[in-house]
Amino acid sequence: MVKKMVKNNIDNSFAGETKRIIKVGKSMGGIATKFAAKKFFGISKKSKNASDISEALGGLKGPIMKVAQLISSIPDAIPDEYAEELSKLQAEAPSMGWLFVKRRMSAELGNQWQKKFILFEKEAAKAASLGQVHRAKVSNEDYLACKLQYPDMHSAINADLKQLKLIMNIYTKFDSAIQPENIFEELSERLKEELDYNKEKNNINLYRDIFKNHSNILIPKPLDKLSTSKLLTMSWLTGKPLKDFYSSDISIRNFISKNLFKAWYLPFYQYGIIHGDPHPGNYTIADNGKKLNLLDFGCIRIFKASFIKAVINLYIAIKNKNDELAISSYESWGFKNLSKEHIKILNIWANFIYGPLIEDKKRQIQDLEGGAYGKDVANKVHKELKKLGGVKPPREFVLVDRAAIGLGSVFMNLKAEVNWHRLFEDMIAGFSEEKLEKKQLQLLIKNKLVI
Repeated sequence: MVKKMVKNNIDNSFAGETKRIIKVGKSMGGIATKFAAKKFFGISKKSKNASDISEALGGLKGPIMKVAQLISSIPDAIPDEYAEELSKLQAEAPSMGWLFVKRRMSAELGNQWQKKFILFEKEAAKAASLGQVHRAKVSNEDYLACKLQYPDMHSAINADLKQLKLIMNIYTKFDSAIQPENIFEELSERLKEELDYNKEKNNINLYRDIFKNHSNILIPKPLDKLSTSKLLTMSWLTGKPLKDFYSSDISIRNFISKNLFKAWYLPFYQYGIIHGDPHPGNYTIADNGKKLNLLDFGCIRIFKASFIKAVINLYIAIKNKNDELAISSYESWGFKNLSKEHIKILNIWANFIYGPLIEDKKRQIQDLEGGAYGKDVANKVHKELKKLGGVKPPREFVLVDRAAIGLGSVFMNLKAEVNWHRLFEDMIAGFSEEKLEKKQLQLLIKNKLVI
């Protein structure tokens, strides 16, 4: 009997993954066919074509959709019409209907689940790549947010990761500048963690602890009795999308940027914890730009204090043009077998990332208009690394780089003018490995994450 149950589970999982692979293939194949037609590039139909892509990717959900979200957040990476449509996937992805919701809620809270609420809105307030959010109430007080995971996401993620690995393997046959094994492993682990809402609930509590004395950064409060591994119920935080503030007064845009900088980097440099997904769908802005609501905590990573020290040391190395310290920093990050030529090329990228932090003056995150300079730097680094036979980025590098690039894109869209150097220096003032280790351990023990 047990063997039969195990076999059925394996068969169901395999069937789910197979269906997912076929679905992704058909959707992306349809888009490719359209691209092949000359009419698809017609200016008059550009917005319609962009909408078609958004609809196809949004319907797929899962990791494939997350790739689209990331691309849309980088200024000038794709035409404006396409960026605008794909950006909607960050907060306006196609949602599942009421019959689906009732089945899923029954699976998580039992057949009498509706009696636990005095209000549960049928229409999703937000639909994203792995789940959707409904507003609800259990009393006449404030609204709650019920984040409900889509069905069979394990199969979807496993199928998408298999396809992603295949694509990466094929691509490296033609272009070996970046060896993707560690990148794939890191993204795979983080994506699978996002399916466990109990883990996300713990992450929320970590961030509530970190920012308990920071009134400008708001973190939702989880509700244990209405939460499971696939349903996360928490307090509702009211706010507006970031794009609503792109034309605001510069003082408001600067304040938002400082809050974002603090929200991502205070946990990193003081506790060794980073939020690895800074796309705008994961936060909203409240109180006319004065407050930041953090909404999603699925992609959180904890680092050793020695890694944080290496990140700071690389900043010092770039600022002081200290090649020996730079080499030591890259090795501490996890880069291996680096030649002097490798270091020289990696320093080009490091100078681009750390550049705004080195200058002690108020400036935009990128002095040139648009994202062309960043792409030029990336292309140059890519070209030179390919000549040297490539490099294998360590796993620890992936989310740190993703956060830097993602936040940089946000700051570019806001056209913020801030003294990034002073913000960063204040953040790392008094840093020591011992102090970070102690604070991190206390935080994890308090939240029952360390025995």
